[in-house]
Amino acid sequence: MPVDYLTHYYMGDREPFQSLSALPDAEAIRIMAALSDDTPFGARFKQPHQYLAARRDSEAWVRAEFIAKGGRPQAGYPISCVLGSSGWLEQAAPERAIHAAIRIPLALFTADDVSFTYPDSMISRWFGRDKPAEYYRPALHGRVFTLPEILALVAEKGMPEEHWDSNLPVTLAPYIEAQVWNHEVLAAFRRQQNAGVIPDVPAIESYQS
Repeated sequence: MPVDYLTHYYMGDREPFQSLSALPDAEAIRIMAALSDDTPFGARFKQPHQYLAARRDSEAWVRAEFIAKGGRPQAGYPISCVLGSSGWLEQAAPERAIHAAIRIPLALFTADDVSFTYPDSMISRWFGRDKPAEYYRPALHGRVFTLPEILALVAEKGMPEEHWDSNLPVTLAPYIEAQVWNHEVLAAFRRQQNAGVIPDVPAIESYQS
């Protein structure tokens, strides 16, 4: 069955569609310090200054590559989602938190609104630059995919967490990341949810339970 939605995972006690990239560095670092732990989810925040610099670099790279392919990003930074859903993320989420997920129909977006990387943009950027022999796949890494390109890839190969032999270490998420550059699409969808037109995906005490 073709994948027809994006999933946005977020902390259930906060509003969805937020991004560290929207914050001043000091505020983003404060939040990362509070979220840092030894799970795959929190370990990325152990070195917050390094993480934030790499994040900003990867987002600028994705944006430039997306524009070069004809994309028209409306925002300076993306809201991150997952193409389809991610069992890896649901298992990696720390037990101390309440988590939630929102599924957004892919049909709401045009090819101008959303770009894709495999895996997430920071890892794809790293692999594309350093080309680690044990993990680098030139057809997948260091590349930004458009909506038609990623759908063609999934039609050919299936979804990565189910069918791809990607050889990623267990600490790296194997999902396809979607970068939403038109935040108004997300805001309009959320307004419909808040009005009760579209139901929420229920919050989950722990994805690991």
